[in-house]
Amino acid sequence: MCFELDSAPPVPAISGAAISHKELELEAADGNRFAAFAAEPDEPAGAGVVILPDVRGLYRFYEELALRLAERGHRAVAIDYFGRTAGVGKRDEDFEYREHVDQTTPEGIQADVRAAVERLRELGVRSVFTVGFCFGGRNSWLAAASGHDLKGAVGFYGSTVDRDTRGPTTRAAEMTAPILALQAGADRNITAEHNAEFDEALTAAGVEHEVVTYPGAPHSFFDRSQEAFAEASADAWNRMLEFIERHRY
Repeated sequence: MCFELDSAPPVPAISGAAISHKELELEAADGNRFAAFAAEPDEPAGAGVVILPDVRGLYRFYEELALRLAERGHRAVAIDYFGRTAGVGKRDEDFEYREHVDQTTPEGIQADVRAAVERLRELGVRSVFTVGFCFGGRNSWLAAASGHDLKGAVGFYGSTVDRDTRGPTTRAAEMTAPILALQAGADRNITAEHNAEFDEALTAAGVEHEVVTYPGAPHSFFDRSQEAFAEASADAWNRMLEFIERHRY
């Protein structure tokens, strides 16, 4: 299980930051319309970030994360995955997300990512990154192999292996942007061996990257309700911001 639905990012709000936000409907090249949430600083000075949620799609946690990024100068768009099967309306905690996850395709997800990337570029953003969590972490890395001309791709506890489709390790040689992987050392499904294989594949492909593993941290450690992992969460957040700052020029 990823975050509880009432969780919030373990990131302090910046009091008095001048930002705005709004709910969006974006349209992918295949005609799919999907929900998104945009946040931007009144005086943008940073990069653009497309946020890819966990398996449950767009909900409050990721909207809050977009706000925290905007407070730090970055335009951010968090996207939903289920426009093709669940529409664009708001959903409650009883939403049966699994059946919709099973109907997603890598091509559909990347078409939606492209629409969000293009939205940011229409606003004048030159440096675009993806940041994803769990299911979104995997798809964030795959975005670096999908022709979006990203400056970098960040994933928190994403799966690296082949499942029904080719995973990030297999597609490492196709990646054209730097990679940051922030992995959980106590993750029962994403093992140290998986992380090492991803690291090795990226090295062999000549992709600039860093694979960071937090010993003892569980899947979804980046959650304010898990105070025991506050240090890992803070380090991961700072690494992500430093990665964006380093690669956005």
